[in-house]
Amino acid sequence: MNNIPKIKVGIVAVSRDCFPAPLAVNRRKALVEAYTKKYSADDIYECPITIVESETDMVDALNDIKKNECNALCVYLGNFGPEISETLLAKHFDGPKMFCAAAEESKGTLGITGRGDAFCGMLNASYNLALRNTKAWIPEYPVGDAEDCADKIHEFLPIARVVVGLSELKIISFGPRPANFLACNAPIKQLYNLGIEIEEESELDLFEAYQKHEGDKRIPDVVADMTKELGENKMLPKLAQYELTLLDWVEEHKGYRKYVALTTKCWPAFQDMFRFVPCYVNSRLTGRGIPVSCEVDIYGTLSEYIGLCITGEPVTLLDINNSVPKDMYEESIKGKFDYSHTDTFMGFHCGNTCSSKIHNAHLDYQKIMANTHPAEWCEGTIEGDINPGDITFYRLQSTADNVLRAYAAEGEVLPVATQSFGGIGVFAIKEMGRFYRYELIGKNFPHHGAVMFGHYGKSLYDALKYIGVDPKEIGYNHPAGVRYEDENPFA
Repeated sequence: MNNIPKIKVGIVAVSRDCFPAPLAVNRRKALVEAYTKKYSADDIYECPITIVESETDMVDALNDIKKNECNALCVYLGNFGPEISETLLAKHFDGPKMFCAAAEESKGTLGITGRGDAFCGMLNASYNLALRNTKAWIPEYPVGDAEDCADKIHEFLPIARVVVGLSELKIISFGPRPANFLACNAPIKQLYNLGIEIEEESELDLFEAYQKHEGDKRIPDVVADMTKELGENKMLPKLAQYELTLLDWVEEHKGYRKYVALTTKCWPAFQDMFRFVPCYVNSRLTGRGIPVSCEVDIYGTLSEYIGLCITGEPVTLLDINNSVPKDMYEESIKGKFDYSHTDTFMGFHCGNTCSSKIHNAHLDYQKIMANTHPAEWCEGTIEGDINPGDITFYRLQSTADNVLRAYAAEGEVLPVATQSFGGIGVFAIKEMGRFYRYELIGKNFPHHGAVMFGHYGKSLYDALKYIGVDPKEIGYNHPAGVRYEDENPFA
């Protein structure tokens, strides 16, 4: 997967001149050793320059980590730390940065040569970061021994991937939103504020490019790969031609950007002109690390890309679609799982979820579109029930008045047969009924939500804060007894 950044964290130990420098040096070495032993040496770089109270040392350290191609920074307080030069380092480093600090080692090292006071130094570091209007990620508890701080640096990696990824991302969209479909319409100004480029094209441009790929010599190889994934189907040559069209467009149009996400207008004219639906191809590209959202949902594909950066695995975009019938709840969920009826719902889309996240995956036709089009024009979805397991349901959105707003809720896909069609699963999230009413409806979110397969709420929340989403605008499913701001206290 080469559509997300590989993070290399430069670890710079800092030391205040009135504290013993060997404290910082030795603790840095122990930290690097702990990280390498538990994770991977490829993730980090140990800067040999220890910053004391010197701006020139800061410049030397900055140049060293740049020379060694670090795209993220960890400022590690081995002792109290020089609040000016350490925060200048963060200010002038062009990339995501974090701060953490060394804990005291034992009761026998609390004398003048062994006590570091980094617990105190973190306070001054955070204050000076604010003075310099410099953003840095600080862990929930930023002080620890070598193993603790190694874990904190590893926890920083998905946040850093989001920050670096968005700074190099281009979103390519095809076509305006379908008629009578204002739900995914949102101002694009916030994309530029996030450092993202967007290229808006028409369906006609895409159709022209598709026609030019007719007879492409690569089509048989793509068909063979599709056959290996889902078996033979007469639609595969058309779908392979379309896949090559999108992949070539990405390469020809990403320009100076390293990473790309796509969104397309997939109905109703798509079926009229292409004579298939693009869902399966969307699922394949998403499985290869190029999110493709449906219905020209620009912030949907942005949300997917953020999830991809956090997990390093395929994500999906689903409608928060329909309630679970009471008889299905009574028969398959009640008494077997610790969820009320209103905790459950069905997440669905026509067939855009990667086959690795679906069981009994198979190609079919889009049954909703077949109500208004010949069924043979609607073939090309990938159907099956979504695999059971932990999920994080989330979305980042710009409001109509250009405010970034997001939500996140952890839950699971239940091992319950959906008895339905499309790419679909029975989802369960604690207190979903109230979350649905007071967050999703109350904050005017559209029906599309992105899904990460696992519990990633903590990383997502920190990443959203780092890229500039006001914490007051990040919603979550409040536990029972904790009211939403506008929740009726008598309900």
